[in-house]
Amino acid sequence: MTEQLIDPFGRHITYVRLSVTDRCDFRCVYCMDEEMTFLPRQQVLSLEEIHQVARALTEMGVTKIRLTGGEPLVRKEVLSLFERMGSLPGLNDFCVTTNGSQLVRYAQALRAAGVNRINISLDTLHAPLFKELTRTGRLEQVLEGIEAARTAGFERIKLNAVILKGRNDHEVIELVDFARERGLDISFIEEMPLGQISEHDREATYCSSDDVRAMIQQVYPLMPSSLTTGGPSRYWKMADSGTRIGFISPHSHNFCGECNRIRITVEGKLLLCLGNENAVDLKAVMRRYPGDLERLKHTIREAITHKPEKHHFTTDGSVQIVRFMNTTGG
Repeated sequence: MTEQLIDPFGRHITYVRLSVTDRCDFRCVYCMDEEMTFLPRQQVLSLEEIHQVARALTEMGVTKIRLTGGEPLVRKEVLSLFERMGSLPGLNDFCVTTNGSQLVRYAQALRAAGVNRINISLDTLHAPLFKELTRTGRLEQVLEGIEAARTAGFERIKLNAVILKGRNDHEVIELVDFARERGLDISFIEEMPLGQISEHDREATYCSSDDVRAMIQQVYPLMPSSLTTGGPSRYWKMADSGTRIGFISPHSHNFCGECNRIRITVEGKLLLCLGNENAVDLKAVMRRYPGDLERLKHTIREAITHKPEKHHFTTDGSVQIVRFMNTTGG
């Protein structure tokens, strides 16, 4: 019988978001500062250590792993990790979250490695605003990446859009139309209060999922969906399209009650909750006891007993968590 990870509140942990790098070729305004200091190589998990963590977790009942960053596809030789992880027994849902910049190069290889679903960040369809929000990105490059992903034949492709009031909230319908025309899903995300940023006032730009849904309802009536993909999105459907509309609402609709997730940072810290700082250092265990999978499992098992019931985000712009999203893992 497969081992199961169950937290103190009876929630089964079946989903892990695993960061492979804190580095990124974009500098999105809600994710990091314009001038970032990245971790030195010796502080991050090796590809072999990441695979070891993934193996331990799948042997403990985890069925879904999403590789994140930073931008996961900028890490050197990362494709070899995808290829090894894709064959792990028990891994039924193998996903990646990307900014899309490297998909022209990697989409076919990711699909061949066993990645079945992919999330692509796309906050705007206007090149000047895209440049403003990402600081370094080119919209055309990402659009070409989306087309490469469509050609590669992933089971589902989902766009992720962080909506900021006064910046890109006027594009909600345009983004929905883009997804509908291409048979993609799309999730709208409330900005997370992670890391101290100076580019904008989070309280002023906060746009709730309810506001976004109201905008969409004016054009496309939405019907609740029972769909779940094992993550925090709550999905709605439209009568005339297969496109699914998701909302990730850490502020307005706390999604903690059904939380089945943990995160592991590129430093090897097991985060029991996105909105709490409590963490367990898996890297220290692996480097003190190389190759000892049972000790690693024991550490994870013990950590899960301390998973908190919920997070406590606010919308007033205050920073509850000092780590940036790029170091947290997507």
